Amino acid sequence: MLAITNAKVYPITGPVQDGATVLVDGGKIIAVGRVDIPAEAAVLNAAGQHLLPGFIDPHTHVGLWGEGAGSAAYDGNEWTQVTTPQVRALDAINPRHISFDDCRAAGVTTVQTLPGSGNPIGGEMITIKTVGRTADEMVLRHPSGLKGAFGENPKRLHGQNNKRMPATRMGVAAIIRQFLIKAGEYSPEKNGRDLGLELAGKVLRREIPIRLHAHRADDIVTAIRIAREFDIDLSIEHCTEGYMIADFLAEAGYPVNIGPTLGGRTKSETANLTFRAAGILEKAGCLVSLITDHPFVPMTYHRLIGALSVREGMTEAGALKAMTINPATTLGVADRVGSIEAGKDADLVLWSEHPFRTQAKVTATYVDGVCVYDGGVSR
Repeated sequence: MLAITNAKVYPITGPVQDGATVLVDGGKIIAVGRVDIPAEAAVLNAAGQHLLPGFIDPHTHVGLWGEGAGSAAYDGNEWTQVTTPQVRALDAINPRHISFDDCRAAGVTTVQTLPGSGNPIGGEMITIKTVGRTADEMVLRHPSGLKGAFGENPKRLHGQNNKRMPATRMGVAAIIRQFLIKAGEYSPEKNGRDLGLELAGKVLRREIPIRLHAHRADDIVTAIRIAREFDIDLSIEHCTEGYMIADFLAEAGYPVNIGPTLGGRTKSETANLTFRAAGILEKAGCLVSLITDHPFVPMTYHRLIGALSVREGMTEAGALKAMTINPATTLGVADRVGSIEAGKDADLVLWSEHPFRTQAKVTATYVDGVCVYDGGVSR
């Protein structure tokens, strides 16, 4: 049992509490606030520090992109086919990859990691904790979505580089539609077992969402058009120009994962990139989450995305929600993580200052009540 005392506690779903105690036992939060501390509890006096739930990044390639290890370790896109729903991020995750150290040092305790955006249908996504001996032990939700992509990536990879469909936005949308139609007609008794169509069946039954990479406003609208046609759940990934159609997005009601905003305008789709986007979408009433798309923005800078979004118009409370409870909700794991509440997993981070302050450092990161990062040492 562990009692973290005298911290400034940010429950996220409730008011900030000064000098509060969070009591942890068996990997769970069992009490928050003015708490009678059992005699058997180990006490950590966190006076002067800020205690937040572990940050959650709902769109990353942590553990499977192979950064720092060369092409032999690259496992981001199975680009050899146009649709690859049968591939699973779980099978490419290396729990010992340095990106997990980066997560723990940045106070990020949960990520969704996923195949890249080279294909209109890219594969199975998974939501994991950022520590574990094996990928299987890290799983929080599996599967947590089906990845798909619009725009430049599939057009360039398939149409331009390999001279095959899709070469246009029409082609990308057609491939996604045809895939969903095929999934609706799939029967293992008639067709034999097909792992990709099994996964798509979960989408059609609304057990998991399809999560569609879409930067441009017109691609975002196409994603919503398809989701409505097939009556499926959707999240918009990247949503760079979403602020241009903020009211439309709010009315549609699908969650939006914004970013990587800290990166440069590396292609025409990101020409209108701005840190103002998150605040505009928040004000419109969208469920907004902030993403790094690690390694495209390294996880080290995760908190800066929140700070810069606040500077450009997002509320501070909204930015903290966009890094905790909002992504937890979007990922379907808000019953476990995303806030400091009794009954939830003890995924907690102590900060020397408010995480949006320039000098702030993580002093300790806990996952399931176990310290996995301690002032510079990732365990």
